[in-house]
Amino acid sequence: MKRLRKKLNDTFNSINMKLAIVFMLMLLATIEVIGAYFTRQLEQTSIENFQSSIQIQTVVSNQLANQLTSDSKNANDRLNQIVNDYNNDAISEIIVVDNKDTIRAVSNLNDKSKIGQRINNTDVKRVISTGHQINKVIDDHGNYMIQISPLTSGNGSNNNVGAIYVKASMQDVFNNLRQISLTFLIASLIAALLGAFLALVISRAITQPIEEMQKQALHIADGDYSSQVKIYSNDELGQLGRAFNTLSVRIERSQEESDSERRRLDSVLSHMSDGVLATDRHGNVSVVNQMALNFLNVKEEDVIKKPIAEVLGLKDTSSQDLISSQKEIVVIIDPNTRDEMILHASFSLIKRVTGFVSGSVCVLHDVTEQQKNEDSQKQFVSNVSHELRTPLTSLQAYIEALNEGAWKDPNIAPKFLEVTQQETSRMIRMINDLLSLSRMDRGVSKMDLEFVNLNDFVNHILNRFDMIVKTDKNNDKKKKYTIKRELGNQALWVEIDTDKMMQVIDNIMNNAIKYSPDGGVITVRLTQNKNHVILSISDQGLGIPRKDLGKIFDRFYRVDKARSRAQGGTGLGLAIAKEIVEAHHGRIWADSSEGKGSTFYISLPYEPMTEEDDWDEV
Repeated sequence: MKRLRKKLNDTFNSINMKLAIVFMLMLLATIEVIGAYFTRQLEQTSIENFQSSIQIQTVVSNQLANQLTSDSKNANDRLNQIVNDYNNDAISEIIVVDNKDTIRAVSNLNDKSKIGQRINNTDVKRVISTGHQINKVIDDHGNYMIQISPLTSGNGSNNNVGAIYVKASMQDVFNNLRQISLTFLIASLIAALLGAFLALVISRAITQPIEEMQKQALHIADGDYSSQVKIYSNDELGQLGRAFNTLSVRIERSQEESDSERRRLDSVLSHMSDGVLATDRHGNVSVVNQMALNFLNVKEEDVIKKPIAEVLGLKDTSSQDLISSQKEIVVIIDPNTRDEMILHASFSLIKRVTGFVSGSVCVLHDVTEQQKNEDSQKQFVSNVSHELRTPLTSLQAYIEALNEGAWKDPNIAPKFLEVTQQETSRMIRMINDLLSLSRMDRGVSKMDLEFVNLNDFVNHILNRFDMIVKTDKNNDKKKKYTIKRELGNQALWVEIDTDKMMQVIDNIMNNAIKYSPDGGVITVRLTQNKNHVILSISDQGLGIPRKDLGKIFDRFYRVDKARSRAQGGTGLGLAIAKEIVEAHHGRIWADSSEGKGSTFYISLPYEPMTEEDDWDEV
């Protein structure tokens, strides 16, 4: 029932049905107006014709007038004879009255008794007195026309001598009018039905292209541009349909271009190394790319529609002030939520052609490494200045003492000169180390690579340190140590620069000897792990605090600065070792516990050699 009601509502609410109903009502209204006018005119014409048809002929009227003025005794008989002889089927009654309102003759034989009586009809009296004819229609158990005409004497005089009263039945006239009206009504209904059918056909012809365009509009709204409006004619609707098809094609092209631009923009935003946030004119975030989410360590749903000042963690600044000022600011991400990150934020407004500001764009650039590099450069300059100032201050003091006469003292002068020579040598070593680091930083340090059996290479270096212990075994001032080797017998061929790699191992061995107790054991191991060879050097020294493990390869960094400087270190040895190992595509790191010694690891790329490679090498 509901479906039927809905269908009926849809039918009557359609343009097709509305046009048909309007057309049919206009047709009916036109027919009814024309019919009413036609019927009225027909009725009036019929009455006038009927009135003319019952009009007493002039000859008869003159005869009646003559008899009324006659003094003859048989005048009444003559009058009755004239009235009875008058032949008109439409007239049902005729009464002749003289100017004294006396009935002189009647056509109805049943009314003979009225002759000689006075008439009480006021209309008759008025006609006699005025001489004007009266015509009217009465309903006396039927429709009748009453016609009262004056009778005048001859000779052109206007003397009224009486009146003639005529009563005629109009039943046939009104029957004819009813028949004509019924015929007109039937014709009107037939015309209305035919008009309704034609209205439906015409309205359908008009609305069908509109329905086609409506369906196409819905398809376009749903993103389907494949269908086209069917053209039924070359009139205005046909031209509208063609224009709609052209519009559909252009919308499809515009949509494709818009989608392409949006995909291109999404691709650019997603692959940008900078973070991008777009806001509306109120400062609420509307678009954010993945890099910005990574920088801020948040999810997209936690950012969208939030004030940008809140998203950036700027509690004391409103979003509107932040956008309107367009200042470049530095944002530091809370280190409690992730590793500390420093972001440079720049703002620009999004303006329409009219100048109306519809939003803004914020670009986040990661300057953490840049800031760290700047801090490292400042720290490096500070460290170099500090490291050079100490020996230069010492040199200045000893040279001033010598200039003041200490060179004449044979006991003091040699010691002062020895200290001066040591400090000078230390500065030369530091400068050479700095030059080596500079060359490696600039990539101009050449690598003389060759395949070497790492097992034999490490044994050769360790033999040198064993020889130092044996040579100085009678010197009680030299520190005693023992080297424990766990190298294995497998030949491990790696491609290295022997001079630079020897410098790395010498540096680590010297550190192990420096910080190990007298008589300590230094353990050297060589193992293979998948595609890498790992060399580890362990000592039994004081160890390195856990907080300092990540910094020991920094330039000029010392765990115990006073002790390192006293032992002649420059603070650049491990930094140089790291640069050399990384130049070999390897990795160096350390593991240590305070009071239990330290272990340094060197990992180098290794590719096992086949028997054919061994034979080629031979």
